[in-house]
Amino acid sequence: MKKILVGLITALLFIGCSSDKEAEVAVEVTPTLVVGKSLAALKLADQFEAEHTIDTSTKQVIFVFSDDMGHLANDYLATKEASYLADNNTQFVADISGAPSLIRSMFIMPGLKDFKHTVLLLTEKELSAPYRSGIDTEKVVVVSTDNGVISKVSTLTTLEELIAVIEAK
Repeated sequence: MKKILVGLITALLFIGCSSDKEAEVAVEVTPTLVVGKSLAALKLADQFEAEHTIDTSTKQVIFVFSDDMGHLANDYLATKEASYLADNNTQFVADISGAPSLIRSMFIMPGLKDFKHTVLLLTEKELSAPYRSGIDTEKVVVVSTDNGVISKVSTLTTLEELIAVIEAK
């Protein structure tokens, strides 16, 4: 009986972690995080499934694509008031598209819902690919905007750099 239960649980785990697509084909993607491009069309849901856009008051958008950088940013933001990002005209975007669906639904999303700050989510690989293209995804990517148009793209790796960027006036 134990062997049957273990086998069923294992099978369900692998089924839940499998991709929706049989094979992924490498496709050349045009980078989105490029100076001069607009982020006005970016519409993302947050951890509570509310849709957000990058409006003209947003001065910077922070993107994280790796677990380490996501933890660095979220651990810091969790110590701040819920309005901290908005007060600093900043949006925070996390790419969770690489996580298997079972892991995403059982662990990542419930964990994100514990945060008081807004986390916009890239959940699909097809949507995140242009944002990942041409950048170092192992660093925090900070996109400065002017009226929704990218004016600067920079990367950082330390908490001190992140704080300085968010609080720069």
